[in-house]
Amino acid sequence: MTEEIIEYSPNDFKSDQEVRWCPGCGDHAILAAITRALAELKIPKEKYAFISGIGCSSRFPYYINTYGFHGIHGRASAIATGVKVAQPDLSVWQITGDGDAIAIGGNHFIHVIRRNVDINIILFNNEIYGLTKGQYSPTSTRGSVTKTSPYGTVEEPFSPGELVIGAKGKFFARTIDNNVQLSTEVYKQAALHEGTSVVETLQNCVIFNDGVHKELSDRATRDDNTIVLRQGEPMIFGKDRDRGLMLDGLKLKVVKLGNGIGEKDLLVHDCEENNPGIHTMLANMRYPGYPVAMGVIRCVSAPTYDMAVKGQIAKVKKDSKIKNVDDLLRSGSTWEIT
Repeated sequence: MTEEIIEYSPNDFKSDQEVRWCPGCGDHAILAAITRALAELKIPKEKYAFISGIGCSSRFPYYINTYGFHGIHGRASAIATGVKVAQPDLSVWQITGDGDAIAIGGNHFIHVIRRNVDINIILFNNEIYGLTKGQYSPTSTRGSVTKTSPYGTVEEPFSPGELVIGAKGKFFARTIDNNVQLSTEVYKQAALHEGTSVVETLQNCVIFNDGVHKELSDRATRDDNTIVLRQGEPMIFGKDRDRGLMLDGLKLKVVKLGNGIGEKDLLVHDCEENNPGIHTMLANMRYPGYPVAMGVIRCVSAPTYDMAVKGQIAKVKKDSKIKNVDDLLRSGSTWEIT
């Protein structure tokens, strides 16, 4: 029997709920990219589950026409793990923000990554607490002036990519809200990866942190300040495609093509390399010294937690002498009362 090909449009994944994000919020573009990705993946709608915590990003399940669960602050990773382990055939997506995932939810976040549960985590990073009106977050840059750091935060921020890779992450990618085409491509690759995939999506909060990623999003500057990594291709960037990345000892080095330096001298992207060294360096590149890496930075195959649990349960069932409740009640020390 020929399997039926499912044809969807992005509109099939939009719910009938009024979208209540602020006008101009980057979340609108992220929603558009994800609905496009879902339509292109051709997975039945009833096979999707979207799980969220608390924050502006976490309103997402209301706006998408799939199964969903709006959890509590920082607990989306735990809920998503339970959903995937209970129903391994579901495509489970966790929608979270930099505060929800890395602050109150940080412990759950690193352990779902370590366990390699087969879920897709979309981390909206606007470097601020938007829903609670403008406090600094774990990704706010040092010196950021916010309502809770009026003289500038003195804290060192997390690098989400370094955190993911340090937690034994097998898939890390980065995109930006206003590049819907790149985001759609990255979200599809995340969904097809078996294991925990984390996509850091740089997102603009027009009210409390407007322009935080402007050097990376403005058409006039983005090509010079970002590099889109593609598997098997030289690391070239720039508006004129005239700059690239080389390895200089143990460091990455930005070079200008010409004067004896050609494409053959540049690093070639290998997201499937098991050693995380270069992936970590790529994830940590920061403007203005380096271009900020976009696309899939790391994508390594490894056994998944949910399938390991499923296999263990099947083996225990097969080997166990206890097949039903009656067997259980008659096992161990038993006696008869006469």
